[in-house]
Amino acid sequence: MTTKIDKAGPVDAPPPAPENIKAIPVRHYGRWVSAVITIAVLFLLISAFARGDVNWGAIPDYFFDGEVLRGVRNTVWITILSMVLGVVLGIILAVMRLSKNPVTASIAWGYIWFFRGTPVYVQLLVWFNLGLVFDYINIMPIYKDEWSDFMTPFLAALLGLGLNEAAYMAEICRAGLQSVDEGQSEAAQALGMSHAKTLRRVVLPQAMRVIVPPTGNEFINMLKTTSLVIAVQYWDLLQATSEVGQNSGATAEMLFLAAAWYLILTSVLSVGQYYLERYYARGSSRSLPATPLQRVRANLLSFSNRSGGVGA
Repeated sequence: MTTKIDKAGPVDAPPPAPENIKAIPVRHYGRWVSAVITIAVLFLLISAFARGDVNWGAIPDYFFDGEVLRGVRNTVWITILSMVLGVVLGIILAVMRLSKNPVTASIAWGYIWFFRGTPVYVQLLVWFNLGLVFDYINIMPIYKDEWSDFMTPFLAALLGLGLNEAAYMAEICRAGLQSVDEGQSEAAQALGMSHAKTLRRVVLPQAMRVIVPPTGNEFINMLKTTSLVIAVQYWDLLQATSEVGQNSGATAEMLFLAAAWYLILTSVLSVGQYYLERYYARGSSRSLPATPLQRVRANLLSFSNRSGGVGA
């Protein structure tokens, strides 16, 4: 530090300004190498499929075929009904599992143990072949019929998928209910609310933030699992494309067509899941991230402002 002398006495000179630091970005060569390798592998795969003995023109020809569309409709329908059955029964099983009654909790645990421990494909076949055990169904005085007429392919598919899904939804709902602080229930009961009302008005709304994301994944997984109902002769997307492929001789091409329809349906469900998660996340975060549409609008607005500035 230098000292200047003037008439009033010595005065300290200000320190010199620090030099500007030149930041050198770190070069990530590994990222570029991995990107090049990935693009090369993708190019080789596309080239292999393009040179393969596949009649790609058959896919758009049958994409909106009547039988294929009927299979798509039935797949969506059985998916929705199975998930509704699974969610409703799953909530009931979750409440039973958390019950202080040992009999109720044991029944719920046994149900979950059995249906999670056996493949859904086996369960579908069991439901479809229960006529070997029961000759007829008799619910006096409501309903009486032969089992073969009662257990249709649709009902076998619904029970096989829905009851299996209920076991997984029970664990998801149980985790969601346990994520809510016990003080919430105690405060509600202190205000005179019944146990059922506390569950419906206080606990479940807060638990939905934990329940919704895995339920969306289960919905998407259920859509793909419906391909197994071909075992019980239910007319779904895979059954439809298989029949069209056998009749047209384009068996492999129709499998690619089925894969394309599954991708479209799962993409639509993924968008719905995204906005449903945002809805239930409103109370857990101060500011929600921008949606893809909002980001596109912001980028377009920023680009137009820059263009206007350059033009001016």
